Amino acid sequence: MDIIKVSAKTRPTAPAGANAGVIRETKHAEFQAIGAWAVNQAVKAVAIARGYLALDGIDVVCIPAFTEVEINEEKRTAIRLVVEPRVPAE
Repeated sequence: MDIIKVSAKTRPTAPAGANAGVIRETKHAEFQAIGAWAVNQAVKAVAIARGYLALDGIDVVCIPAFTEVEINEEKRTAIRLVVEPRVPAE
């Protein structure tokens, strides 16, 4: 599965649309962001995607986690946002 990478300069509507499409197809999407501004844009994208998916009757949850990535042979800590449909309580 592809990870949707978000930077500080990313317009949140672009990854939001990608997220909504991936959720509709595979029921699982992941964002990755490094830095406060990038995380801010990723969270905005999740909120926007949630609105897009609500029109189709799909409610999603976001599970944040830390992950390590290697950029130019240097390890960096990134935030990973896993987005999945909410399972109704029984």
